[in-house]
Amino acid sequence: MSLLCAEGGKVDFSLYLITDRRSLPPGQDLVATVRSALRGGVRAVQLREKDLSAAELYPLALALRQLTREFSARLLINDRIDLALAVDADGVHLGNHSLPIAVARELLGEQRIIGVSTHHADEVAHAAAAGADFVTFGPVYATPSKLVYGQPVGLEPLAIICANAPLPVFALGGVSAARLPELRAAGCQQAAVIGAILQAVDPEEAARGLLRGIAG
Repeated sequence: MSLLCAEGGKVDFSLYLITDRRSLPPGQDLVATVRSALRGGVRAVQLREKDLSAAELYPLALALRQLTREFSARLLINDRIDLALAVDADGVHLGNHSLPIAVARELLGEQRIIGVSTHHADEVAHAAAAGADFVTFGPVYATPSKLVYGQPVGLEPLAIICANAPLPVFALGGVSAARLPELRAAGCQQAAVIGAILQAVDPEEAARGLLRGIAG
């Protein structure tokens, strides 16, 4: 298996929490939920609230930066390189409509992390060649948050990607603790989640369960 975990390197996490405050149960607070997830062992968080302006995102990014530092965890900002630099985040996560990876690397420097969203093998190859540190790949399973990307890619393409990609691959889309055994069987040992933690009754225990499942 050629999948990289890069322990001790920049990508030193196996579970990647992506925020979406709109998916929280009624009355739940995003920062408090992320704190619970961090207590449960999450060590990488992507701030992804696409509907917020920079002015609205900034205080939230600052709060998550303080929180992730408290737990020695990574903070990545979706798309916004300016905001990542403003709060001294650990990196950014880029999508199809973001700045080119090479431009982001020039602005961020070599020490910060660049994650990239991918949905096809050619996108994974491009991200690796352009200097990304890791990719998310999916949606592996059907999930409401990823309907815009069409039908789920399934396990077979994921297995091929994980067997050949020269950088860490995080399965994304419909990932749950119950599905982790078949993800591991496909050669994927890293996962990105939204609802599996944010919608859980106990986000801390949900994070622990996911990490146990990833470790096998």
